[in-house]
Amino acid sequence: PIRGAGVVLCEIGPSAAADLHTGGEGGFVWAEDGPPEGTRIAAGMLGLAREVGEYHPGWGPYAIIRAADRLAIGGIGFHGAPDPEGQAEIGYDLVPSARGRGHATDAVRALAARAFARPGLTALRAVVEEGNAPSHAVVRRAGFRRDGSEDGTVRYLLRRP
Repeated sequence: PIRGAGVVLCEIGPSAAADLHTGGEGGFVWAEDGPPEGTRIAAGMLGLAREVGEYHPGWGPYAIIRAADRLAIGGIGFHGAPDPEGQAEIGYDLVPSARGRGHATDAVRALAARAFARPGLTALRAVVEEGNAPSHAVVRRAGFRRDGSEDGTVRYLLRRP
């Protein structure tokens, strides 16, 4: 597991991902309003990556577990292993009842620290919809810098420290 200040990130493996994608709990105990749709979608992406031989353990989705009560409150993870330039993209979501409490920022910081501890990663990317002010705040608080925009989204980049 990856530990943050108030969250623990637990990797979602292929079996748990398949269960989440088809409407299950993935072996986690979720807050009342979970799992969120983005986490289910990410779980499905892991299944597709595995089918085409692109699944790389450690470079997929993680459940965000709130340390205080051990409930799963969202998902975070990579959209795949780093590309040839050493960059990987992250995404995240939280159940509505857990938003606005710093959990997403904590999770992004913890995931970034673990990612940069691995050799070869040069930068992390995040893409945020223009109107999603809370998500813009999350990536900025985690140290990401704006790196352009297109089609109603803003690209952010966090370079290796």
